[in-house]
Amino acid sequence: MQLYTIGEAAQLLRVSTDTARRWADAGRFPTLREGNKRMVEGVHLAAFCVALAQEAAEGDGESATSARNALPGIVTAVTLGEVAAQVEIQAGPHRVVSLLTREAVEELGLAVGVQAVARVKSTSVHIDLD
Repeated sequence: MQLYTIGEAAQLLRVSTDTARRWADAGRFPTLREGNKRMVEGVHLAAFCVALAQEAAEGDGESATSARNALPGIVTAVTLGEVAAQVEIQAGPHRVVSLLTREAVEELGLAVGVQAVARVKSTSVHIDLD
């Protein structure tokens, strides 16, 4: 039986340790004590991950996409040309730079300080508002 600490579970879930603790306290996934640490069984964590993904797919209203590598972050720079634009997003430790049309930048309302998601598939980067 694989066991994970709350911190390890939080990393796998891509949330803060506090959020993982709140979810556990709310009964969203069971924990057990091993010494002074709260642990999560791997099978329970896996089931919760699947449920969480299903909740997100059902409730967030996002458009369907085949791009699976989503990097949520904040827009740090926008350089507009007459036709093209360059958008930079800081997604955690990752800096993502994308070239797209000026029209797309304006339609999405991309500006410094706006939350956005860079979706990467193959050699393309898709930018969605968060």
